[in-house]
Amino acid sequence: MEIDIQQNDVLRIAISILCGSVLGFEREYRNKTAGFRTIILICLGSTIFTMVSQGASGESDDRIAANIITGIGFIGAGVIFKDSISITGLTTAAVIWVAAAIGMMVGVSEFGLAMLLSVVVLIVLSVFNKIEGAIDLLHHRQTYVIKYQKETLSQLEDTEALIKQWGLTSKRLQVAKVSEALVATLEIIGKKKRIQELNELLVGQPEIKQINQTNASNSSILDR
Repeated sequence: MEIDIQQNDVLRIAISILCGSVLGFEREYRNKTAGFRTIILICLGSTIFTMVSQGASGESDDRIAANIITGIGFIGAGVIFKDSISITGLTTAAVIWVAAAIGMMVGVSEFGLAMLLSVVVLIVLSVFNKIEGAIDLLHHRQTYVIKYQKETLSQLEDTEALIKQWGLTSKRLQVAKVSEALVATLEIIGKKKRIQELNELLVGQPEIKQINQTNASNSSILDR
């Protein structure tokens, strides 16, 4: 069987790789799970499937498009990770979803709009990240897993009172007894600077044996 390669097909493949590169570079720069090559292949794959749907006889375009979306859903779900207190990977999953949509757009020869949307997504990921960081300074969420020396609940109540005195709000997520010690998971909300100051204060509390600090972007353990 002879395959007729047209100039427009080569152009679609090239632009799909270009659009995927724009999004993939940003994810790779931030050391995310789905990086440069992955996003390019997702965008390119969506373009190829769209091209196939246009050339296939007796098949409806919307059926193949729907299958692309279903397949992308599985890939996106694979980069989302959840532990007992946090979820990560949602933004990367959204980028995968958008990359597939842009790839499909390239597949139907909407080159200008596809490249424009790639730039728009890049702006959202980079510029809006700084806005998000500014908001985080004023309204920061930090999760603490605190292990106390003893198993008495009064130690936890003293910590909550200290947090309130520091101008922050706290919420109990989990309280348990482990190896004759009380372990509490608290979500603390407030200004980021005040929470950082609270870190040093809590480390100095004699009744606290270990502190595990976690949020969407990092995790650290302070052990005494």
